[in-house]
Amino acid sequence: MFYRYLKVFGVLLACSVFSVPPAVAGEAGYTLQPGDILEISVWKEEGMQGEVLVRPDGGLSFPLVGDVIAEGRTIKQLNDEITAKLKAYIPDPVVTVSLKQILGNIVYVLGRVNRPGEFQFIRKIDVMQALSKAGGMTPYAEVDKIKILRRTGDLLQAILFNYGEVEKGAKLEQNILLESGDVVVVP
Repeated sequence: MFYRYLKVFGVLLACSVFSVPPAVAGEAGYTLQPGDILEISVWKEEGMQGEVLVRPDGGLSFPLVGDVIAEGRTIKQLNDEITAKLKAYIPDPVVTVSLKQILGNIVYVLGRVNRPGEFQFIRKIDVMQALSKAGGMTPYAEVDKIKILRRTGDLLQAILFNYGEVEKGAKLEQNILLESGDVVVVP
């Protein structure tokens, strides 16, 4: 009986702590990156559908809409902008924007790892997961001097990561979520 109570209490606690209100869940979401491929269509409008690539500059082009910035925006935000711009040409346009392929989320791991290179990811990954994707570190890696290079606009910053501390369960805040374009350097 006690275990049944504990199980029900645990489920209720998990539901109350981890549930996200629908309004908030709809506002958040995947943000588009250069390299992603979208499918855009306008209902009942011939010639107004097709695959669109998010260009390296973060933009995309669509008939009657012209150039639109897609990078860093959600599907809903992009859909709303395309719909608004099409209203000048089409009364009450019904626009559908869907993500066909996620190709823009890439992190790079280089230096003294077993498989250096670029790694695509669909969901967010942290530093430890990226190191795992790279096959772990070689025996000569300086695990206490790892750096994550992150570019924000024109600013390049280096974020320090001490693998030994995180491995021991200390200073876990170092194990940050990586962003697209981050470079993990293992000296």
